[in-house]
Amino acid sequence: MTEDEVPTTGAVRDKLIRTKEKWAEEGRLLTGTTADPARDRLPPGQTLVKDWPVLDLGVQPDVSKAKFRLRVEGLVENRLALDWDAFMALPQSEMVCDIHCVTQWSRYDNRFAGVKVADILAQARPKPEARFVSLTCYDGYTTNLTLEDFAAPDVIFAHAWEGAPLERQHGAPVRLVLPRLYFWKSPKWITRVELLAADRPGFWEVRGYHNRGDPWMEERYG
Repeated sequence: MTEDEVPTTGAVRDKLIRTKEKWAEEGRLLTGTTADPARDRLPPGQTLVKDWPVLDLGVQPDVSKAKFRLRVEGLVENRLALDWDAFMALPQSEMVCDIHCVTQWSRYDNRFAGVKVADILAQARPKPEARFVSLTCYDGYTTNLTLEDFAAPDVIFAHAWEGAPLERQHGAPVRLVLPRLYFWKSPKWITRVELLAADRPGFWEVRGYHNRGDPWMEERYG
């Protein structure tokens, strides 16, 4: 096992992945409407839930705090490799936000705690040519964002939810939370952030899902 490898359970569920690819091909769940987040709290086609559904590719990494590293690389002046202690020594923030999954569920008033992405980027110092971000997780999952979306004030690397540490199934020890986009853009078990000059579509984006994923514009597929 290499320095960055961690134990995992489960196996990639190819049938599930193919089903979601078919959703994109067929435009499943689309209502053909849009909404205004300043007026409409629930995006088009979404259904409120009170639990927090567990969705992944079938593999759940077991990332101990001793093993955890958050690396910030690519087009930055100062590359970072934060271990757990260094991550927790950064300024801590809390926020309450709604989350919206492309599979049609939404959950209101989630209380997360963690480190603002903006605070970590202040240390890494993006180069002027950096415009996009590629995120890589311990299960091999990837997704992409614009640097503008990633660096927004309400985006955090979360380690706690509702006053308790994140559970493994929800991305422990650290996941991204970016509430303005569908939740596949808030990956679990995050370990690597790479700043780029050109966009690099991730796991679902190359399988028919929208490159940005704005819930109020119903950008489920692209």
